[in-house]
Amino acid sequence: MTGMTSTARPFLNRRLAEFGTTIFAEMSALAMSTGSINLGQGFPDTDGPEEIREAAVRALRDGRGNQYPPGPGIPELRTAIAAHQERRYGLSYDPDTEVLVTAGATEAIAATLLALLEPGDEVIAFEPYYDSYAACIAMAGGTRVPVTLRPHEGSFRLDLDELRDAVTDKTRLLLINTPHNPTGTVLTREELAEIAKLAVERDLLVVTDEVYEHLVFDDAEHLPLATFPGMRERTVTIGSAGKTFSFTGWKVGWVTAPPALISAVRSAKQFLTYVSSGPFQYAVAEALTLPDTYFEAFRADMLAKRDVLAAGLTEAGFEVFRPQGTYFITTDIRPLGESDGFAFCRALPERAGVVAIPNAVFYDHREAGAPFVRFAFCKQTEVLEEAAKRLKAAW
Repeated sequence: MTGMTSTARPFLNRRLAEFGTTIFAEMSALAMSTGSINLGQGFPDTDGPEEIREAAVRALRDGRGNQYPPGPGIPELRTAIAAHQERRYGLSYDPDTEVLVTAGATEAIAATLLALLEPGDEVIAFEPYYDSYAACIAMAGGTRVPVTLRPHEGSFRLDLDELRDAVTDKTRLLLINTPHNPTGTVLTREELAEIAKLAVERDLLVVTDEVYEHLVFDDAEHLPLATFPGMRERTVTIGSAGKTFSFTGWKVGWVTAPPALISAVRSAKQFLTYVSSGPFQYAVAEALTLPDTYFEAFRADMLAKRDVLAAGLTEAGFEVFRPQGTYFITTDIRPLGESDGFAFCRALPERAGVVAIPNAVFYDHREAGAPFVRFAFCKQTEVLEEAAKRLKAAW
């Protein structure tokens, strides 16, 4: 006897049956057991600005946020988020009715989809997609409709005709991610204008995940979809402190949207975490007021790290898709004589002492993502150089 209740039905909700332990947990465990360099999960290996860490310590000591903060988030942070959107993009939001603080962008995505979807609603998401999108759509009872980004002239691009063709009478919303994880694609002004036009024509809601907004490189620029004609009133914009300030463990994210959409998302969010990250909210409020020099230096540092890892991967024999944004590089393993990203990544720690993520986990059409593997470059330069050295030695 195992002591467990026997039932005819599996314990796990059937909507989540396809989602087991995440690939990130599996690969991080492999990194630990083999002593490999972990370029799989996207978290920095150094903390963000010291003054922001001290702001969190100060809040703790002063007793600010140690008890439940207000449901929508502390006023200081909501005001700072609104000011950031106004200063950076000319988007005006009321801190009291159009801003909601969440437990990271992950909760923002979950609460938004749970709030806005009903069973049978279709959600169009770009494939490959961040894995929580699929799980959250499933939990809400929605149906995900992937539109595949495909390699074209050194980057992954959107086929606008395919996007238009994917919209049906059941389509409830478009789930957009730019800068895009895992491919590093940044949607252009022209692409965003067409997406906006489609959303208006078909009266679709849009949820846009912009957590990498401050990590755009080369000639790319981040343009919030809410700035396009007809979009502010139908767009839920998601942001996060974790990626911008390198405090991913604090889990401070946010949503900006018109009052009716914020009210809907808050109704779902209050039954998830209710509130979170009390003292850290005060610190992030200060972080958002950092001068432009911080954001410029942060981007320049990540750009330099991108180039270090991209060069190393190229020398090791990978085909490298140089990202315009985020802190991930997608590679094609076929030049190495490989074609199965799962098998490749499971063997890579023993073979090279490096951990990566198979992109196929981000696809419904697994075969389309089979030969692609993602590496994170949000690590110390010497770590990236050592990883590159190990990969080169393995082939």
